[in-house]
Amino acid sequence: MHASQRDVEILRLLKSQGFVSFRELCGRLDASSATIRRDLERLESDGRIARVRGGARLAEGEAEHLVGAPFELNRTRHAAEKAAIGRAAAALCRPGEAVIIDGGTTTFQMCPHLAGLELQVLTNSLHIIGELTPQPGTRLAAPGGQIFREQNIILSPFEDDGLARYHASKLFMGAAAVGARGLMQADVVLIQAEQKLLSRADQLIVLIDSSKFRTSASFVVCDLAAIDVIVTDPGVTEAEIAMLEAQDIEVIVATL
Repeated sequence: MHASQRDVEILRLLKSQGFVSFRELCGRLDASSATIRRDLERLESDGRIARVRGGARLAEGEAEHLVGAPFELNRTRHAAEKAAIGRAAAALCRPGEAVIIDGGTTTFQMCPHLAGLELQVLTNSLHIIGELTPQPGTRLAAPGGQIFREQNIILSPFEDDGLARYHASKLFMGAAAVGARGLMQADVVLIQAEQKLLSRADQLIVLIDSSKFRTSASFVVCDLAAIDVIVTDPGVTEAEIAMLEAQDIEVIVATL
């Protein structure tokens, strides 16, 4: 494989994973350690990547924007449905539980209904942190990582982001789309971070307005079989409910 072809493959892996280990590069590119070392040195000198212990990550600026609308614009879409879904999802929380709330405009709508439950909440969303901070009984934690400003979300491809020391009974997560292929997102940067969240919780609860059943996205976070509960709005069709229930997913239709 020519050096330019290796460069393309290295950047592709980094954009899909955020971080790639030196060992993985040697195996995937079928190249010697000396060759990979020279490739990384060249890409770093060009400002495309940053070498870190054990591998490489994208350079600052190469992946600082996520696909999709900014948070403040997206929260106005299907606002009534999202508010109802957030209220219904919050009702699933039990006093004193440890939960994870993934960033998003629908999961954000849970926040006003969590007061008084004295939850331990881990979230990667600065918007959710800001909303929950005034609740005196709610304990908050956040992973380490890079802040993506338009969505005000913290994402990290690294293992030392604090998640390994956290375990939750429930993970509340949104999605760009849900269909027969599973839960999908539009941005590869989200995939690794959200899959790490999945490993830290006993139950996955997905919050989506019904329009998400009729949209598509490029990247699968998990199969339908990994989802325990979906909370949606009355716009969901009988066929969509049947598809979910066939995978033993509990469907909760929020009241508007």
